[in-house]
Amino acid sequence: MIDAMDAVEAMPDPVERARAIGEVMADQADRGKRWREMRRTLVLEMRAQEPPVSYRKIAAALGIGLATVQDIERGYTGSGKDRPRAKSGEA
Repeated sequence: MIDAMDAVEAMPDPVERARAIGEVMADQADRGKRWREMRRTLVLEMRAQEPPVSYRKIAAALGIGLATVQDIERGYTGSGKDRPRAKSGEA
């Protein structure tokens, strides 16, 4: 996958390169939504196991941070500015 992106960047014709970049970027927006949901489904399935898989083990398996796993489980996307504030007395 990374090789394919590198190949786009290495295209000698700047017009063809820009066209290919545009196609990839347009597809990425739609595909990103589906992929986020697929990843969230996996996290929820792992957490639903008995006993639940720990956040740390999920983070290690997916190569992401512990807080990211927690955010995925909660359904948060994007930056922290869009997250609900913790109620008084909660961390």
